[in-house]
Amino acid sequence: MVNRPGRGASATAASPVRRAAQAAGVLFLLIGVLGFIPGITTDYGTMKFAGHHSEAKLLGLFQVSILHNLVHLAYGVAGLALARTVSGARTFLLAGGAIYLVLWLYGVVVDHDSGANFVPLNTADDWLHLFLGVGMIALGLALTRRPGGARR
Repeated sequence: MVNRPGRGASATAASPVRRAAQAAGVLFLLIGVLGFIPGITTDYGTMKFAGHHSEAKLLGLFQVSILHNLVHLAYGVAGLALARTVSGARTFLLAGGAIYLVLWLYGVVVDHDSGANFVPLNTADDWLHLFLGVGMIALGLALTRRPGGARR
């Protein structure tokens, strides 16, 4: 039997979980870049490296800092790198979603004006992190379910 290039790869390349991880990676890269663009990020001149004193807001809503933007860029790179395989894509969505849920919990527990709010986070960020965490985990689970409950 001759193994033709691309035969198995096309099925894997078309994997919904890989496409979801790639889309998430591209979205995180886009958000990271947009966080550095004045106008799209309001009060850009107040942006700090980290900490709650950064008043810069992506789209005038989500409080950001240089660190916050760099984290989004790193998430994007990780998403694209891990999306090369089905297991990597699933891991990115599940682990990344779990990290976002921890970040949501952190944002809910830590006072937004506290020095412990080093990322920085505001209420809009908290709600977005909850949505992202639940959404990423749901995608990771739903897109890798096997019919009949069979596991790999």
